[in-house]
Amino acid sequence: MQLYNTLSAEERAILIDDAGKQRLTLSFYAYAKIQDPKQFRDDLFVAWNALDALGRIYVANEGINAQMSIPAENLEAFRATLEVYDFMKGIRLNEAVEHDDHSFLKLTIKVRHKIVADGLNDDTFDVTNIGVHLKAKEFNEILDDPNTIVVDFRNHYESEVGHFKGAITPDVETFRESLPIINEQLQNHKEDKNLVMYCTGGIRCEKASAYFKHQGFKNVFQLEGGIINYAKQLEAEGLESKFIGKNFVFDNRLGERITDDIISQCHQCGKPCDNHTNCENDGCHLLFIQCDECKSAMENCCSTECLDIIHMPLVDQVRLRTGQQVGNKVFRKGKSENLKFKHSGELPNTSLATSDKPSDIRQKIKVKKVLLGKAEHYYVKAQVGQFTVENHEVNCGDKILISGPTTGNQELVLDKMIVDGAEIAIAKIGDKVTFEVPFRIRLSDKIYKILE
Repeated sequence: MQLYNTLSAEERAILIDDAGKQRLTLSFYAYAKIQDPKQFRDDLFVAWNALDALGRIYVANEGINAQMSIPAENLEAFRATLEVYDFMKGIRLNEAVEHDDHSFLKLTIKVRHKIVADGLNDDTFDVTNIGVHLKAKEFNEILDDPNTIVVDFRNHYESEVGHFKGAITPDVETFRESLPIINEQLQNHKEDKNLVMYCTGGIRCEKASAYFKHQGFKNVFQLEGGIINYAKQLEAEGLESKFIGKNFVFDNRLGERITDDIISQCHQCGKPCDNHTNCENDGCHLLFIQCDECKSAMENCCSTECLDIIHMPLVDQVRLRTGQQVGNKVFRKGKSENLKFKHSGELPNTSLATSDKPSDIRQKIKVKKVLLGKAEHYYVKAQVGQFTVENHEVNCGDKILISGPTTGNQELVLDKMIVDGAEIAIAKIGDKVTFEVPFRIRLSDKIYKILE
């Protein structure tokens, strides 16, 4: 029985592209008492793997927290796998504001101590004794009440690119840090204020609202379904958005636009920008905001030190990062002193610029293409890429596509190529070809021939 992934992210991305089928990005959660999380995890993996469902899912004795990508045609079959469990019957699936076929490229289901780490060790705390759920219209109305305090229970790198106007945005790196900070800050308002809270999809507020009721707060409210569901209701009901900017999401998109307002800056040059990137240096992977100009000049790096490192031979890069713990520090390093225009804590409610209108991701036209081969090497100084031809021959004059998780999709016409040291017009299966590319390629990149 298969209980783990057998394909790499790159291989999965190719299969998704070649299938050409629409996928949906969605999230859901449920607090429940699960007696055997390990068996629950294995059962879910078998059921979801059969439906080509991908995502990042945490299960624990206290419930399930899931962010996923599924083929649109399998949506009802996917719902049926949830209905098997009483605590997930009729569960709300938060569909993303912007869908992307590559939002998740693996199915990862992990057993955790808790589905939301809270740092609490109190047996009297009842996570099911929650606050009042508010729909978008009700949420807007209570925000207009001068007796309301609204709190963002997300982290600093999330609220920096988008938040509700007038919200308290704690300068924290984890959810568990925000609970005691807000509790201390609002000690004198347990009975005289409306404590209104929000997060991305509702799961953090579900626990936070129960915590603050446990702490003696009388009027506790939360945004039902979080920012994701709020945006859906705005569109459906024609409501005014009191959220400004972009909603950070924990998948390959790193964000979905709620309003056209850009309220943050490129961390490197200060230009209005709200696009996150991860540093290209595998020994860093710093999450930070980077505009297109800095992305090009710095080659996706956060600093000149990291830029120098990615140009080193791979063996030297591996040596430098040996023993480093990167994964759990990615977001914390978002406060690196190398980033001169970062912001956290008390944030502005004013727009710095207006974003370009995004194309509808769900309606994008699939490029008809055939796989030619894969990237082998990139010669930095010459800006030349080397590729192995594996499936079809390629000719000068062909329109090609170079695609990868970091490179994106880059199209160009093949004017000239070198095969085995000679400039010729055709390369056959098994040949190694080199040609100029006006961008940096990666070893994970694939090369396709675009069919007219």
